[in-house]
Amino acid sequence: MIIGICGGSGSGKTTLLKRLAAHFEHMKPTVFSMDNYYLPIEEQFLDQNGQVNFDLPTALDEQQLISDLRRLKNGEAIEVKEYHFNAPPGKNVLITLEPSPVIIVEGLFLFHYKEVREMLDFTVFMDVDPQTQLDRRLYRDQETRGYSREAILYQWEHHVIPCFEQFLMPYEDIADFHFKNDNLADQEFDRLLESLSHKLECSNV
Repeated sequence: MIIGICGGSGSGKTTLLKRLAAHFEHMKPTVFSMDNYYLPIEEQFLDQNGQVNFDLPTALDEQQLISDLRRLKNGEAIEVKEYHFNAPPGKNVLITLEPSPVIIVEGLFLFHYKEVREMLDFTVFMDVDPQTQLDRRLYRDQETRGYSREAILYQWEHHVIPCFEQFLMPYEDIADFHFKNDNLADQEFDRLLESLSHKLECSNV
């Protein structure tokens, strides 16, 4: 069973992925992050002001991503370079992902990549207040990525919001579960587990 998690930047995709992985630890779930497929910075698209735009489907190696996910689905182990924003070129760690009865996939373009979308058995769309998303991104990118507040706000306006509106929002209604990531997130998580448990039973996983 492949569970997909989609949502805008700062919506809580990675946090939810970790919570699900911990809950299903007894099944040794495979965690598949689409971030691991970012192309080198020299291959990224530059916007009209010469700034790198990481918020486009072309920012990732789509074909390799699809190939690796399909191999996992077919029961094969894969090797992938684990992406870290601040890692020097060529220094990202090579990790092995083993196949599992449960594969959890997260990424911006989960639905936009048609071949990925068709492999998913259950999908979650993260629903969070935009101001909360921006606050999280401001904190994360200043603390861990060294961006200035001005640079973050520029990306938010010119890259992040247009990406969400064009490549995520059109698919919102096809998600199996809408996760409202607010002050009632723990209740939402319990509700999600109930839905997933029923799906797992039906899938004989």
